[in-house]
Amino acid sequence: MVETNGAMRQKMEFQAEVQQLLHLVVHSLYSNKEIFLRELVSNASDACDKLRFEAAQHPELFEGDGELKIWIDYDRDARTVTIRDNGIGMSREEAVAHLGTIAKSGTREFLQRLGAEGQADARLIGQFGVGFYSAFIVADRVTVRSRRAGLPASAGVLWECAMTGDAAGTFEVTEIERPERGTEVVLHLREGEDEFLSGVRLRELIRKYSDHILWPILMRKERWDEGRGELVKEEEWEQVNRASALWARPKQEIAEEEYVEFYKHVAHDFEAPLSWVHAKVEGRHEYTMLLYLPQRAPFDLFERTPRHGLKLYVRRVFVLEDAERLLPRYLRFVRGVVDAADLPLNVSREMLQDSREIEAIRAGVTKRVLGLLEQLAKNEPEKYARFWREFGRVLKEGIIEDPANRERIAALLRFASTHSDSPEETVSLDDYLGRMKPGQERIYYLTAESFAAARHSPHLEAFRKKGVEVLLLTDRIDEWWVAYLPEYKGKPLASVAKGEMDAALLSEEEKKAREEADERLKPLLERLQAALGERVKAVRVSSRLTEAPACLVVEEHEPGMQLARLLRELGQDAPAHKPILELNPTHPVIAKLQAASDEDFAEWALLLYEEALLAEGGKLEDPAAFVQRMNRLLLTA
Repeated sequence: MVETNGAMRQKMEFQAEVQQLLHLVVHSLYSNKEIFLRELVSNASDACDKLRFEAAQHPELFEGDGELKIWIDYDRDARTVTIRDNGIGMSREEAVAHLGTIAKSGTREFLQRLGAEGQADARLIGQFGVGFYSAFIVADRVTVRSRRAGLPASAGVLWECAMTGDAAGTFEVTEIERPERGTEVVLHLREGEDEFLSGVRLRELIRKYSDHILWPILMRKERWDEGRGELVKEEEWEQVNRASALWARPKQEIAEEEYVEFYKHVAHDFEAPLSWVHAKVEGRHEYTMLLYLPQRAPFDLFERTPRHGLKLYVRRVFVLEDAERLLPRYLRFVRGVVDAADLPLNVSREMLQDSREIEAIRAGVTKRVLGLLEQLAKNEPEKYARFWREFGRVLKEGIIEDPANRERIAALLRFASTHSDSPEETVSLDDYLGRMKPGQERIYYLTAESFAAARHSPHLEAFRKKGVEVLLLTDRIDEWWVAYLPEYKGKPLASVAKGEMDAALLSEEEKKAREEADERLKPLLERLQAALGERVKAVRVSSRLTEAPACLVVEEHEPGMQLARLLRELGQDAPAHKPILELNPTHPVIAKLQAASDEDFAEWALLLYEEALLAEGGKLEDPAAFVQRMNRLLLTA
């Protein structure tokens, strides 16, 4: 300890854990360096919060100035950025304790884990929190001046640290005269960090990260100087943050216009939202959510790495943009904010992966979104129909991704069906159950590439004749989610293009006719099987056809032919299952086939198979050969 100009200056070494943390901060968080401003403004906000709390019992701590504020300034010539507040401040002892040591239990073990994780450093640091030390991401020297509220002006403290040269790993503490209470942090920027010597850039970061800090954040006004060709600062200060968290206010005090304007701000959308929910959850985990449904799907909704719509705040301090851990992927269209009361100010999204608090929030947010959709579907069907047109394909992903909510999601799905000739008129599974025929035990569906292809599929002929409704599924995701929803409210889902026709839908006369056709056409079935060879698994008489001569089906528990095609298009191995060719025993083509000569039979058999394949939406191996074959048979017919 030395005396300089009457002031006592003491040089001290950082606690070993601090040195390790500083190293990790500088080297692991540099890619997200702008967070330094968020962290330091958050500290200033906390200091104001603490003074307000203590002054409730000791009003004299305000020292005649009860208006709490935060000031931010920069100096291009000195290459400094300054963050100042008039909050609680620090005494000398507190400056040493808060800025030179880490008083957290398990610190040593935690930092050992940090060092052992290598590439996971950034993620793990977020669990610990860096606070003040984030200053060293952009600064190689930091100066702190502070005085605790209630102490005399002579009890000010100057804390200085440089991260270069012989002084690295140490800091100096000096007693100073400081009339004003609170803390001032001066960052001496490293080379290459000039972007932060800009009022425009600093304002951008304040609005991005700290717009809803409770206390006013002030910066000097700037004007354009024509002579100098640059912005110059004026003496007058202006507030640059809103200092009001909309979601933290009681719902009854917020007008609909305010909700709409906030949505446009948070979602960067020009349109009003379709709907929203605003709720506060209290209990083991406390958080507030303000969630919006957009009217239109964003352009990147189906990209591999789309941006997610929720912003995470902690006690009104912005923490993460597009916090995907707050929502399952199938709800990625939701926009809004979540403000948690019991989370640390984390520095990266990676650390949220294993957070129990985040899992609890995620479950709560998911529940609220599904509840909002249920309300729309029940009370505002036109709005829900608009939502479904924009986001229905994404919501279907939830059947696969979210087993806990599978039944709720299934009730929200909408489908075209044979109940209507329009693809725009959709039905729910509950609508379908309400229209089921007496004795019907299954929910029938058909997957196809388009509504037209599904509507004209030969697989529907018997179902249409009997008045049995069939859901028409034409989205690519349909081939996947149906495998994860074997039943709904006790009724199995069944594809009309798989397995045998449901015996429960056949009358005794139809069953008897089928048996007679099996016997009568047995020689033809064997001839066709031999002619088609490895192309088909079997040839049999159909109970589902009334107009088409033939169709292709697969076994009930095998992947559908549509799925196999999609997998091949995606470059993946498709199932090796062969289709079954079913014949309509009453169709004239079948009678013609029976009468065909041995010379023509193979041509007719192949043509019948290829026509069934085309009707199924499949692709021919040799289209030119198919055309030639058809022309030959037409000439000889």
